[in-house]
Amino acid sequence: MAAFASIILGIVLGISEFLPVSSVGHSLVLSALMSFPPTHVTRDNFAVFIEGGALLAVVVFYSRDLFKQAQQFSHDSNVRRLWLNVLIAFLPIGIVGFLLHDWVEQTLFSPLIVGISLIVGGVAFLAVERRNMAPKTVSLEDMTTRQALWVGIAQILALIPGVSRSGATIIGGLLAGLDRQVATVFTFYLFMPTLAAASGYEIFNALRKGTIDAGLMPYFLLAAIIGFLVSLVAMRWLLRFIRNHDFQVFGVYRILFGGIVILLVMIGRIQ
Repeated sequence: MAAFASIILGIVLGISEFLPVSSVGHSLVLSALMSFPPTHVTRDNFAVFIEGGALLAVVVFYSRDLFKQAQQFSHDSNVRRLWLNVLIAFLPIGIVGFLLHDWVEQTLFSPLIVGISLIVGGVAFLAVERRNMAPKTVSLEDMTTRQALWVGIAQILALIPGVSRSGATIIGGLLAGLDRQVATVFTFYLFMPTLAAASGYEIFNALRKGTIDAGLMPYFLLAAIIGFLVSLVAMRWLLRFIRNHDFQVFGVYRILFGGIVILLVMIGRIQ
């Protein structure tokens, strides 16, 4: 049963880590329904390992581009501008997340807030997409530092459980004038430092406190591998999907799923 639950969670969280639908919300519901992992602490550790798999997936997915950019960095201003924008977008959540991490976990991390955040994010997607405003930036190389900063400020909202990292950054990108493709690709690039910092911090804390259950390690690794493989598929699918579609379907899904989370809280299925 534990292996089956690990596979299911690896699949669902590998998908929801990149699609703007909140991996936290899906983890909350599935873990409660399957009673795995068995405790709140082990569920946090479990999610961190899947995030590690997702991080590796981004690096592998863009490995050719990253290698090429490393070679061109010293003499290509476009490459330097791209990574400066990534750094600028990362700094807000890096600073605020470091300062408020414990407060967020103690104050905001509840199933009800997750459900509400899912619904609010869904409404935001519908509202942003229905503006019908032409994007100002249709190329990653043309993205400005000001737009990167707006994306970074929007990503701070992802500290609220249920908002979704990809959801916050994509909405921030759209509002800053990026087209869907650019906003999504930049989100994937931004995932590299963000996931590395978040996963590294959580693993360091878990090792320092001795909260990683060695008996569950095989299931953590299984879920991480599954999450890695599924994340590769999810990224490729999303980039193809948004060539001809907008994000409204994710807005509707978030509203419906948020309603399910709230209902499960009300009937006591999720504590």
